[in-house]
Amino acid sequence: MLTVFLSAAQIFVLRLMNMSLDAMRLIMLRRGYRLFTWLFGFAQSMVFVIILREVITDLGNWAKVFGYALGFATGMVIGMWLEERLAVGYTHLRIISYSRGTELTTQLRDMGYAVTEVSGQGKDGTVTLLNCGIRRRNVYMVEKVISEIDPQAFITAEEMLPVQKGLWPG
Repeated sequence: MLTVFLSAAQIFVLRLMNMSLDAMRLIMLRRGYRLFTWLFGFAQSMVFVIILREVITDLGNWAKVFGYALGFATGMVIGMWLEERLAVGYTHLRIISYSRGTELTTQLRDMGYAVTEVSGQGKDGTVTLLNCGIRRRNVYMVEKVISEIDPQAFITAEEMLPVQKGLWPG
């Protein structure tokens, strides 16, 4: 019985590693990091072949199949967690402020961010639309500053892949 449990646990851990590597590979692929994509892909495929051999040779062992499925699901969540912690890449913030746009622009520029300020017409009058590209690892800090200056600001964020970095260092 202990052997069955240990083999299922081994499959779980390997599959967890496999799916975490897969998530990281896809993230690096999306962001254009070729070397990291290759490294994660190589490691992922090596681990996958080992797992597959262990499960296929003993399909009647439901503990291994369960470990495989549990490792798959858990590995995806761990991969997402890792991606959030690494915060690789850039984010485009779009900020709509009804009354504090200039103040937000000044503060964000003082923090070193390039901000494009555009005046616009909203449902209830004039608004300021700010466009700001930032590194993903700084999103929380910037959102906190925005919320402190203008708690009513509307903020959207989307993943960004810079084509030409402009004001960002290479």
